[in-house]
Amino acid sequence: MDMTTNFYSAWIAGFTVCASLIVSIGAQNLYVLRQAVQGEHVKACVALCVLSDGLLVALGVAGMAQMLASYPALAQYLTLGGAAFLLAYGLFALRRMWLAPDAAMEAGERRAAPRGMMSVLAALAAITLLNPHVYLDTVLLMGSIGAQQEGAGRWSYVMGAASASCLWFVLLAMAGRRLKHLFANPGAWRVMDGITGVMMLCLAWWVASSALGMEI
Repeated sequence: MDMTTNFYSAWIAGFTVCASLIVSIGAQNLYVLRQAVQGEHVKACVALCVLSDGLLVALGVAGMAQMLASYPALAQYLTLGGAAFLLAYGLFALRRMWLAPDAAMEAGERRAAPRGMMSVLAALAAITLLNPHVYLDTVLLMGSIGAQQEGAGRWSYVMGAASASCLWFVLLAMAGRRLKHLFANPGAWRVMDGITGVMMLCLAWWVASSALGMEI
């Protein structure tokens, strides 16, 4: 009975912590939302996000959290690399907004040619793994909490985190489908790209500032 109670309490802890961290507007979520609106390889994107979250939490539980805590220079380099990526992502989004056709054009003229699955997943993997918050939140924070669980409770914690991730990205994909009619207007894409670009530039500045303030 104690083992069963520990298993479920660890699962709930993983689900709760992951849900509290993942529900935010970031590069990964915006990318998945965009793919859902376009209807391109949505299931594959959701699967990749859930798999990466589960693996990263598992790595943190298995010891990567302690390694990052022991080597602040590594954490700083990861953070600076993430800031550079966020800067590039934001600039590309603003470029899309600037070069977008006039909002009065037909939706079919606005939409770019469909991309292959590998191209879509490669971009999503870069967004996921080059984001410093993945290592600071998912690996370091969630991994440290999960490592405190006893025995099999650690892997129950990982399963709970993966369940929260799965629920969130499925809901995000469903929301994207429901917003499809809104984005039939090319002007909506301009607004989305503009918001995304500004947010990514602000995140890049904030992340770089925090990294440069660290002591190596």
